[in-house]
Amino acid sequence: MFGYARVSTKGQNVDRQTEELRKYVSKAENLYIDKQSGKDFDRVAYQQVKAALRDGDDLYVKSLDRLGRNKQQIKDELQQLRGKGVFVHILDFPQTMIQTKDEQQREILELATNIIIEIIGYMAEQERENIKKRQAEGIAVWRRTGRTKTGRPYGRPKKEAPKNWIKVYDLWKRKEIKTKEAISLLGVGKNTFYRFVHESK
Repeated sequence: MFGYARVSTKGQNVDRQTEELRKYVSKAENLYIDKQSGKDFDRVAYQQVKAALRDGDDLYVKSLDRLGRNKQQIKDELQQLRGKGVFVHILDFPQTMIQTKDEQQREILELATNIIIEIIGYMAEQERENIKKRQAEGIAVWRRTGRTKTGRPYGRPKKEAPKNWIKVYDLWKRKEIKTKEAISLLGVGKNTFYRFVHESK
């Protein structure tokens, strides 16, 4: 039996989680604790318990958010553990608290785990779709108003014409200087030069 607990910072208390986990994990050395963000699974204690787990082992966790924050990553991790033959028990999910002493109980637990994985996968997909939708709506508003939600102008700011533009443009227009020379005098690129020309007509 193994247990895993996590809090986001060193200042947070993990006792409530460990107290619950000790009801199922009798050996102190089998209880692994991380005190860092759940943004990914690159955590010392989690990687240690994952390496220690073998086919047929049981891993107890207080809740899914103790595993991590990213739903897609949680789904992938649960699938990896299932592939290793590890039985994951989430204390806040009673359906996963079935004991694995016989084949029938293991099959029920696997079914419950599969359902959780599918639900998390669906939630992750919905989350991605909602993010895309909000981004598209935000961009549409920015394009319509010309400004982002912070009030800053949307898009790349237009470059203002150099101070000597009128003089150089007049010389170029009268064909007293060539385009290459005009660009050099202005210190701008070819595309920018022709944009200034277009705006000056």
